[in-house]
Amino acid sequence: MTDIQKRLFKLKDEEYAAFQSKLTPGIDSSLFIGVRTPDIRALAKELYRSGEYKSFLNSLAHKYFDENQLHSLLLSQIRDFDECLGYVEAFLPYIDNWATCDQLSPKPFKKEPERLLPHIDKWIKSKHTYTVRFGVLCLMRYFLDDKFDIKYTERVCKIKSDEYYINMMLAWYLATALAKQYDSIIPIFEAKQLDKWVHNKSIQKASESYRVPDEHKAYLKTLKIR
Repeated sequence: MTDIQKRLFKLKDEEYAAFQSKLTPGIDSSLFIGVRTPDIRALAKELYRSGEYKSFLNSLAHKYFDENQLHSLLLSQIRDFDECLGYVEAFLPYIDNWATCDQLSPKPFKKEPERLLPHIDKWIKSKHTYTVRFGVLCLMRYFLDDKFDIKYTERVCKIKSDEYYINMMLAWYLATALAKQYDSIIPIFEAKQLDKWVHNKSIQKASESYRVPDEHKAYLKTLKIR
């Protein structure tokens, strides 16, 4: 084993590994070490401070789920936008599950989201499931509040896929958009512009959200496609 793998195995929790495996279908259960997120985050901080992180980030592809989680959390430590973006672009093709994808939340991206836009446009057109998911996730994180523009939502609505984890991300994005930008987003549902599954799942998720007022939930339910 590599040094990083040895350090991860010292933190293993077999019950937690079984739990993570159930939440992340499609990955062999033997690839879960079972390291809890606070422990992985602490290791990420340690590696970043010591400078050891670069050799690990350049050692793709990783074997274990927990290594990919560590990779995501390490990327969140990097402060320089260009350095971080380079590592993110190198890592995206190797992401093979929703948990690692959604864990990836680099700090520089939040500070300068506009610089991401040309990259997001490329990501959402990718043939790789989790690259597309990450692109939509970035639009949800950074462009549904003060930087909102309906053109970004229109780009999301053009994504058509048979992949479950892309469609779930589309529904998550649209449900969040309904909570934050209802007046701009509701015409999309009134016009039934989306695929039936995404349309109905978005309404379901919005109806389950505490951020959506009851009167909006009631109206959304009348827009379900039967």
